Amino acid sequence: MSYSVIGRGLLDEVPKSLDGVNKVLIIHPQPLTATAELLRETLVANGFEALLAEVPQSEEAKRVEVAAFCWGIMGQADFHRNDAVIGLGGGSTTDLAGFVGGTWLRGVRTYLIPTTLLGMIDAAIGGKTGVNTQEGKNLVGVFHLPTKVFVDLDTLETLPRNELLAGMSELVKYGFISDPEILDIVLENESATDSKSDVFADLVTRSIAIKESVTTEDFREAGKREFLNYGHTLGHAIEHAERYKWRHGAAISIGMVFAAELAMLSGKLSESDVELHRRVFENIGLPTTYKADKWPQLLEVMQRDKKARGASLRFVVLDKIGKPTILSAPTPELLFTAFQSIVE
Repeated sequence: MSYSVIGRGLLDEVPKSLDGVNKVLIIHPQPLTATAELLRETLVANGFEALLAEVPQSEEAKRVEVAAFCWGIMGQADFHRNDAVIGLGGGSTTDLAGFVGGTWLRGVRTYLIPTTLLGMIDAAIGGKTGVNTQEGKNLVGVFHLPTKVFVDLDTLETLPRNELLAGMSELVKYGFISDPEILDIVLENESATDSKSDVFADLVTRSIAIKESVTTEDFREAGKREFLNYGHTLGHAIEHAERYKWRHGAAISIGMVFAAELAMLSGKLSESDVELHRRVFENIGLPTTYKADKWPQLLEVMQRDKKARGASLRFVVLDKIGKPTILSAPTPELLFTAFQSIVE
């Protein structure tokens, strides 16, 4: 059963879903202060005690110190197990809110209101939460399923165009690993990147359905949920190398092209399938190449990545479009050769 509500003008629906809750902590970044305050007023008018926690933007929010700040507010307000956390913002904010909600008293109800495309189709769905450390991204976290996710497409109307396009990277990922029709829709419809269009709404709905299905079947990533990491092993290393100043979608698009090259060198994908990766991402305006001199640093970070098993790296690759699999322990020579295919 789906826990995501997809539509427009959904903020007024939030109080109706908080049955049995007394106190609510709304975690939000500074640019969404006005929206968070409006939500707080709505909740108060409906009989809830609502508090605000303003956190940094983007990956700066995903730090243990920021989580501790939120825990402090909850402790001082005497939050109990029948209280709740609401995460209002992009993927970093919902990751943080899920982590705070999942760790307070070992788990309280968490409601997410993603305001970016990336948050709507990826970060807010599936119950994976986490914070970053100096050693890597999302190395500390818990599995904590949100009670409900409000996917309000109206919130994307004020999203900068480049942020929307970056979010398309994860949407395209679902096409490569599960629903190839997504790729056709993106390539054939100019309105695919128009958040007001029915085509766009259909793409979002398709993406959320795929992620909910996979994560429901494999909640703790013991099996096919790992396929959702397509492009993420190298992508996360690029984010780390760029000190998280790059948009997630830009790094992951490069990661998927790298994974496609790796699959072709391993005798899986055809050259035309690899070129399809480049064509889709270039059509959206996302990068497909990276800096040649960064390879030693990227390899070191990937070795620490949570998708490694002992000393062996694991990559999600494709047997063919729509059919993901795992490539375990590729040789250093194979990795280096694949990387040379994506250097600037």
